[in-house]
Parts: sequence; structure tokens; C-alpha cells
Amino acid sequence: MGLRSFIHKMTAPRPSGQIPKGAMKMVFVVNHGLKMGKGKIAAQVGHGAVKAVMNAGEKSPAYLEAWLATGQKKICVKGDDADHLTRLEQEAKQLNVLTASVHDAGHTQIPSGSYTILALGPCEEHQLESLTGALKLL
Repeated sequence: MGLRSFIHKMTAPRPSGQIPKGAMKMVFVVNHGLKMGKGKIAAQVGHGAVKAVMNAGEKSPAYLEAWLATGQKKICVKGDDADHLTRLEQEAKQLNVLTASVHDAGHTQIPSGSYTILALGPCEEHQLESLTGALKLL
């Protein structure tokens, strides 16, 4: 654990509510229809990770704490296109799974506003299985 992580752990307020005990993870659904390069995908997933962590810190700090404490598991899977990501996002919200979407600024490979990444979680693994279990790993 780094010094900053240690200081944060010692000084941050403890999350209220029930901290999940099960396996936790975060899933990034990549819009495979955009044919992004590897570096572009990495950058977009990075944006998604930051947004998802900030979102969880605000809306579900207990889940964030559990995810951080259990190794920050994350996976990337292939989504068909923007419509597929939108459908998954709606399903996730109905299941009370945290979501964060990334839309590209359009400075490099793809058009501005393109839906590139859907970040799901952090949450308990079983919550994501029905949403992303059938999707292929990136």
C-alpha cells in the first residue's frame, strides 16, 4: 500500500451502511462497433474507471470500500454497438447497478459524442452476471 493510500485509509470517513461481503468487480463494456485501436480503448476504459469510482464514492461508498478492499477486480468485455450499451445501461439501472458512460470528445479516431464505454459497478459479481455473463472478453 502506498503512502497516499495509507493516509487516505486512516483519514477518510468510514462508509455508512452494510458493506458487502461477497466477491466484487467492475465491468467495462467496450463499444466494439467503433473499431477503436488498443490505445484508444485503454484511454476510454481509464476514463470509465475514474468516472465509476467517483460515482461509487458519491452514491455507494460501502460498495466502493468493499471493491477497494478486495483487489479492485475489473474486466473488459465486447459490446456490439452504442444501442447495445444503451440497453445494458437501462437494464443495469433497473437492477440498481451503478453505471457510468463514456462519450468521446472526438479529438482523434472517432466522431465526437460516440458512446465508447459503459462502466458497471463496482458491485457484487453475481449482480453483473445476468447483464454481462454472456459477453466475450476483450
